[in-house]
Amino acid sequence: MTTATPEDGTLQRLLDDEIEPFLEQLRAARYADETVRRKRAIAAEFAQWAQQHLIVADNLDSHSAAQFVARLPERAKTRVALERATVRLFPRHLYTRGRLQRQSAEETASGPDSYLRGYEEYLRKDRGLTENSVHVYVPFIRDFLSAQFMPAGSLSPDALETLKIQSFLLAQTKDRSDEYKRLLATSLRSFFRFLFFAGETTRDLSICVPMVRKYRMSAPPSLLSPEQTERVLAALDRSTSTGRRDHAVLLLLARLGLRAGEVVSLELNDIRWRSGEIVIRGKGRMLDHLPLVFDVGDALAAYIRDDRGVSSSRRVFLRTWAPRIGLTGPAAVGHIVRHALARAGIRRSGRGAAHLFRHGLGTKMIRHGASIAEIAEVLRHRSQSTPATYAQVSFEALRTVAQPWPVRGGVR
Repeated sequence: MTTATPEDGTLQRLLDDEIEPFLEQLRAARYADETVRRKRAIAAEFAQWAQQHLIVADNLDSHSAAQFVARLPERAKTRVALERATVRLFPRHLYTRGRLQRQSAEETASGPDSYLRGYEEYLRKDRGLTENSVHVYVPFIRDFLSAQFMPAGSLSPDALETLKIQSFLLAQTKDRSDEYKRLLATSLRSFFRFLFFAGETTRDLSICVPMVRKYRMSAPPSLLSPEQTERVLAALDRSTSTGRRDHAVLLLLARLGLRAGEVVSLELNDIRWRSGEIVIRGKGRMLDHLPLVFDVGDALAAYIRDDRGVSSSRRVFLRTWAPRIGLTGPAAVGHIVRHALARAGIRRSGRGAAHLFRHGLGTKMIRHGASIAEIAEVLRHRSQSTPATYAQVSFEALRTVAQPWPVRGGVR
C-alpha cells in the first residue's frame, strides 16, 4: 500500500498541513465556531502524539485513534466524546483528499470482521433487507463472533458446535426481554444459514438455535390515548427550530401512523404538495401513498421553509447539530418521542416508543367503527391479523358482546 506523504516524510507534517482544510470542511458542514476551535486544538495534539509514538501513515487507523483517546485517564466525558469524534473525522478527511489511502478489503479482513462483512453483504444483496433490519441483526452477530474468536484472531475450534451455540444463547438471554431473546435467536439462525450457503460449514446449524415462542395477542399493545397524544403534542416547545422539527415528526406518527424508520427515510421528493399526498417507504421496500392531512402538511412546510436549512442530504428531517445530515436511524425518532413524553409527564417503558402513536391511532380507529381491513389499509399491515390486536383495548366494543352472569330466579 502506498501513502501520499509530504517532502520531509513525517506524519506530523502531513497532519499539520491538513488541519486548515479539515477545519474548512467542518465550517462548510455548519459546525459552530467554538466547536471548530476545539477540534483544531485536538487535531494538532493528535498530530504531535502520532509523531511522538512513531506512528507511520500506513498505521493511522481506528486502533491508533482509540489509543490517542485513551492516553489520559479520568477526563470529562464531554472531552473524550469530542476527541473521539475528531479523530474519527480527521482521517476520513485525509482519505477523501487522497493524502492517505485506505487498505483494501483483503488487507483489513481478519478475524470476525471478515465474517461480518460477508454477512452484511448477504443480508443486503441476497436477502434484500433494508438498512434498518441490517442494523438490528449485525450487532447480535458481532457479539457472538467476539465471544468465539481467540486472541490470535482465529475462530475457536468448538465455536460452531450445538452445545456451544445454545450455551451462548442461554447466557445472553438471561434476565432479558422476550423481544431481545427473539431477535437474538432470529439473528443467529440467519447467520448460520449464511455460513452454510457460503460454504463455511458443511451443515446448516440454524436448526441448533431454539425457537423463541411469541404468542400473538397475549397482551394488549402499549399505546397513547387520544388525550395523551394531544397532551404530548401540546407540550413541545415550538418556539425553537428543534421543537418545530420534533412537532412535525410527532404529527407524522400520530396522524398517519408512520413507523420510526419511515419517518427517517422520508425525502423531500416524497412530499407531493400539488396532489396532497405523501410517499412512504415502508417495510419490504414497498412504496405507499397516504393523504397529506392539513396539520401534518402545515408543520412540514413550516419546518422545511424556516428551520431545515441548506444541506446536501435529501432527507426531510436533519440533525440539529453538525454535520447537518439526515437522522441517523429509527433510534433518533425514539429519542424524540421519549423526550416529548417526558415533557408531557407521561411515563412509558420498553422498546418501540414511536409505536405508541401508531397503536393509539389503530385503537382510535377501531373505537370509531373502522373495520380490521380498513385499519390494515391505513396502517399498511400486510396481514389483517396484525391490526386485530387493537381490538383488545377497545373495551367499549367488548362490553357490547359481554353477557351478564345468569342469576337463579332472576334476582341479582
